[in-house]
Amino acid sequence: MTSEYIIQFFTEAIMLALMLSLPPLMLGLVVGVIIAVFQTVTQIQEQTLVIVPKMVAIIGGLLLFGSWMLNQIVNYTVSVFNTIPHIPG
Repeated sequence: MTSEYIIQFFTEAIMLALMLSLPPLMLGLVVGVIIAVFQTVTQIQEQTLVIVPKMVAIIGGLLLFGSWMLNQIVNYTVSVFNTIPHIPG
Protein backbone atom coordinates (compact mmCIF):
# COMPACT_ATOMS: atom_id res chain seq x y z
CA MET A 1 0.00 0.00 0.00
CA THR A 2 1.64 3.20 -1.17
CA SER A 3 1.49 6.58 0.52
CA GLU A 4 -0.15 8.09 -2.59
CA TYR A 5 -3.00 5.58 -2.31
CA ILE A 6 -3.49 6.31 1.38
CA ILE A 7 -3.47 10.07 0.80
CA GLN A 8 -5.99 9.73 -2.03
CA PHE A 9 -8.23 7.47 0.09
CA PHE A 10 -8.32 9.84 3.05
CA THR A 11 -8.68 12.91 0.82
CA GLU A 12 -11.78 11.38 -0.78
CA ALA A 13 -13.17 10.43 2.63
CA ILE A 14 -12.63 13.93 4.05
CA MET A 15 -14.13 15.57 0.95
CA LEU A 16 -17.18 13.31 1.22
CA ALA A 17 -17.58 14.16 4.91
CA LEU A 18 -17.37 17.88 4.14
CA MET A 19 -19.80 17.57 1.24
CA LEU A 20 -22.32 15.66 3.37
CA SER A 21 -22.12 17.99 6.35
CA LEU A 22 -22.43 21.19 4.32
CA PRO A 23 -26.23 21.31 3.66
CA PRO A 24 -27.41 20.95 7.29
CA LEU A 25 -24.65 23.21 8.60
CA MET A 26 -25.39 25.90 6.03
CA LEU A 27 -29.09 25.82 6.90
CA GLY A 28 -28.19 26.15 10.59
CA LEU A 29 -25.87 29.04 9.79
CA VAL A 30 -28.46 30.89 7.71
CA VAL A 31 -31.14 30.47 10.37
CA GLY A 32 -28.66 31.54 13.06
CA VAL A 33 -27.80 34.73 11.17
CA ILE A 34 -31.47 35.53 10.58
CA ILE A 35 -32.26 35.01 14.27
CA ALA A 36 -29.23 37.11 15.27
CA VAL A 37 -30.42 39.97 13.07
CA PHE A 38 -33.91 39.63 14.56
CA GLN A 39 -32.46 39.70 18.08
CA THR A 40 -30.36 42.75 17.27
CA VAL A 41 -33.29 44.64 15.81
CA THR A 42 -35.69 43.79 18.62
CA GLN A 43 -33.03 43.79 21.36
CA ILE A 44 -34.26 40.42 22.62
CA GLN A 45 -31.21 38.59 23.93
CA GLU A 46 -32.67 35.19 24.79
CA GLN A 47 -30.32 32.27 24.10
CA THR A 48 -33.07 29.68 23.76
CA LEU A 49 -34.57 31.69 20.91
CA VAL A 50 -31.62 30.64 18.74
CA ILE A 51 -31.38 26.94 19.55
CA VAL A 52 -34.84 25.70 18.61
CA PRO A 53 -35.01 27.25 15.10
CA LYS A 54 -31.48 26.05 14.37
CA MET A 55 -32.38 22.51 15.45
CA VAL A 56 -35.52 22.58 13.32
CA ALA A 57 -33.52 23.85 10.31
CA ILE A 58 -30.84 21.18 10.71
CA ILE A 59 -33.39 18.38 11.12
CA GLY A 60 -35.28 19.73 8.12
CA GLY A 61 -32.05 19.77 6.14
CA LEU A 62 -31.35 16.18 7.11
CA LEU A 63 -34.85 15.18 6.04
CA LEU A 64 -34.56 17.13 2.80
CA PHE A 65 -31.06 16.00 1.83
CA GLY A 66 -31.05 12.65 3.67
CA SER A 67 -31.69 10.45 0.65
CA TRP A 68 -28.97 12.20 -1.35
CA MET A 69 -26.56 11.92 1.58
CA LEU A 70 -27.31 8.22 2.03
CA ASN A 71 -26.86 7.64 -1.70
CA GLN A 72 -23.44 9.34 -1.60
CA ILE A 73 -22.33 7.27 1.40
CA VAL A 74 -23.49 4.01 -0.19
CA ASN A 75 -21.75 4.84 -3.49
CA TYR A 76 -18.51 5.68 -1.69
CA THR A 77 -18.68 2.51 0.41
CA VAL A 78 -19.32 0.34 -2.64
CA SER A 79 -16.39 1.96 -4.46
CA VAL A 80 -14.13 1.34 -1.45
CA PHE A 81 -15.14 -2.32 -1.28
CA ASN A 82 -14.68 -2.69 -5.04
CA THR A 83 -11.14 -1.29 -4.88
CA ILE A 84 -9.99 -3.61 -2.06
CA PRO A 85 -8.81 -6.35 -4.45
CA HIS A 86 -6.87 -3.79 -6.49
CA ILE A 87 -4.99 -2.14 -3.63
CA PRO A 88 -1.31 -1.93 -4.52
CA GLY A 89 0.87 -4.01 -2.24
